[in-house]
Order: sequence, then structure tokens, then C-alpha cells
Amino acid sequence: MAKVRERNQSVIIEAASQHFAKHGYAATKVADIAKEANIPKPNIYYYYNSKDNLYRAVLESVTVPLLQSSKPIQELDDPIEALTEYIKTKLIISRDHAYASKVFANEVMSGGQSLPKDIEDELQQQSEMIIAKFQSWIDQGRMDTVSPHHLMFTIWAATQTYADFGWQICRVMNKNKLARKDYDEAAEFLTSMILKGCGVNSNNG
Repeated sequence: MAKVRERNQSVIIEAASQHFAKHGYAATKVADIAKEANIPKPNIYYYYNSKDNLYRAVLESVTVPLLQSSKPIQELDDPIEALTEYIKTKLIISRDHAYASKVFANEVMSGGQSLPKDIEDELQQQSEMIIAKFQSWIDQGRMDTVSPHHLMFTIWAATQTYADFGWQICRVMNKNKLARKDYDEAAEFLTSMILKGCGVNSNNG
């Protein structure tokens, strides 16, 4: 029974992510999500009670992985290992949660008006932690004197663009869909660019 519930919720979240990403919150109807998911409309209300709760669930489907993605920055001492893992994980999120990522991006661009306060606070705390860790590496001489804020923004933009602007990237690359190899190559390139561009090294002092 639990497996059926989990499977149904996964299908609903994917369908809801697509509709919220394409049409926005206001224009999306639960009936359309139900049709896309091939699940009766009452079942969606059974699992989520309301459209608001479903929207939050879609946001959480990407913000939870985003919050977890910074663990290498928080836990690893070596900036080369930490940044390599962080960039790779961020790209995996763009690959596996493309529509939910677009919903989150649309929410941010609209001023975060419907972003739950607890999620907003957690994301802010994560950002402050990342910036502080970058600054500590700079102070230790393990990274050039760069702006920690703009480094973080650059990593965000470079990784999340593969979800938020996936259609444009696929068109330029003449592909219907990016393959796992494309994301691996992107991770390798971005990691090299960040590490070399910011003079990152493993020496402590």
C-alpha cells in the first residue's frame, strides 16, 4: 500500500511540476494535473488536500535536494573536492528535477510571494553558510581573493540554466533531450572553469 501511495505521489508531482512550470500557479487546474497523471482528481485531493499543498510539494521536490546539495561545502575541508561534488550534484538536480526547478525559478523571479517562509529561511541559511565557507578558503589561501557572493551566484546560474533554459540548450545542441553524458561533460567543464578561474587549491596555509 505504501509503495502504491509513493508511486502515485511521484506521478502526481511530476505532472503538477510540468503544468505549474508551463502555465503558472493561477492558470493551472487540478483537473488538468489529474488528466496528465492519469489519476482521478479526488485522489489528488486525498493525497494533498488542496492546490496550495500540491504547489508546496512541487517546490519541496526541488528545494529539498537543493538544500542537501550543499553538504559537500559544509562537510568537506578540501575546496577542490567540495566544489567538484557540489557542482556535480547541482547539475544532477537540474537533470532529474527540470520542471520543478522551473517552478522554483518562476517563484523566485516573481519575488517569492508563494514561497513558504520556512523554505525561504532554510535557503537563506544555506546561502550564508556557503558564502562563509568560501570566505574561509580565501582567508586560508586556498582560493584567490574573489567575491564569495558572486562565486555562489555563478555556480547557481551555470548549473540551474540546464533546467530553466533546457529547451534553448537542446535546440542549440540539436538534441531532443540532453543525455547523461551531456550533464557529465557540463560538470567537468564547469568544475574546471571554477577551480582554475578562482585559483582553488588543496593547500592549507
